[in-house]
Amino acid sequence: MVKKKKLNCLVLVIAILSLMPVLVSSQVITGAERTELYYPLLKNKTIGIVANNASVVNGKNIIDSLLAMGLEIKKIFAPEHGLRKSQEAGQTIKNTIDSATGIQVISLYGKKKKPDKYDLKDIDIVVFDLQDVGVRFFTYISTLTYVMESCAENNTPLLLFDRPNPNGFYVDGPVLDSTQASFVGLHPVPVVYGMTIGEYAQMINEEGWLKNRMICDLNIVSLENYTHSTPYQLPIKPSPNLSTMNAVYLYPSLCFFEGTIVSVGRGTDSPFEVFGHPAFKGFSFSFIPRRMVGMSLNPLYKDQDCLGVDLHDFYDTHPKMFGRINLSWLFMAYKNLGSQASFFNDYFDKLAGTSLLREQIIQNIPEIEIRKTWEPRLSEFKEIRKKYLLYPD
Repeated sequence: MVKKKKLNCLVLVIAILSLMPVLVSSQVITGAERTELYYPLLKNKTIGIVANNASVVNGKNIIDSLLAMGLEIKKIFAPEHGLRKSQEAGQTIKNTIDSATGIQVISLYGKKKKPDKYDLKDIDIVVFDLQDVGVRFFTYISTLTYVMESCAENNTPLLLFDRPNPNGFYVDGPVLDSTQASFVGLHPVPVVYGMTIGEYAQMINEEGWLKNRMICDLNIVSLENYTHSTPYQLPIKPSPNLSTMNAVYLYPSLCFFEGTIVSVGRGTDSPFEVFGHPAFKGFSFSFIPRRMVGMSLNPLYKDQDCLGVDLHDFYDTHPKMFGRINLSWLFMAYKNLGSQASFFNDYFDKLAGTSLLREQIIQNIPEIEIRKTWEPRLSEFKEIRKKYLLYPD
């Protein structure tokens, strides 16, 4: 494994009543930027790379950067949302040719989610460089799992360029029950797991979470000048509907609404910063979802007026709520819509990783009591997490 250099941490100013991170990224050096460490490992190799439009290094896509070094990229693997141009969540990604380079692009979010032996037969090494947001149902850690599994099966080494986790400063939420495992949650981890994608890859490998407990030949190009409390401003949005850092911070709480009849603002300029429903009562704020190419082609309640809540300034006015999952919005919405039997859909339990949270909302169990039910599995996970941390908390 490529070791992280020991450097003194920079003193950081904390914004919003000393609780919200300052959005500074210049002091953090990503794995993709540490060319002196990985160039020797890639020289004279045929490379397969997992990347997308947020896989940037010094303002340039990592694919273009590696090619400019004279390295040979044989194949590109594209995750959910595609490669160069982002596509909305859940939209099938097709195999294609990268128009910028002429290299074959194999979709890992279409007919298959895992490279097969034919995809890797002429590949010496796979590079993985995706920007995660540290939330279980964000699918890039599932893509990572299947890529690691394929590499293990085909004796192909994997080189991962680590990137900061913008939600890496806390751990929260119910731990996934194995009965709810899906592409939006494969492993027994909480909703927010507080690890970089490199740390998470180590955990996958060493906890035996690959098929048949296989081990992937994994190397990580680690970050410099990073701790889990280091503030980090994402240079490019990690997916089409996470357009701002505020949305990234709200995502762990608001994504639960994707398993209900409530809109999270897809089809607006503020997805995951608002929520609402045409039948909500008692709200003055409203929004109208529209068709938005590259973000939402057919958003929930398209062209309908949705009353609801604007959360753009929530952490400014409620700084103590920063760094934790907020269930109060779920309770508010459920009660406002008259406890409709149709409020939840089948997707909710997959997102929550358990059927218990849905039952608790219906039974109006206080949030403080719900949090108690997340223990002891949450504490057990935190102990597991400690074994794989590359960077201090």
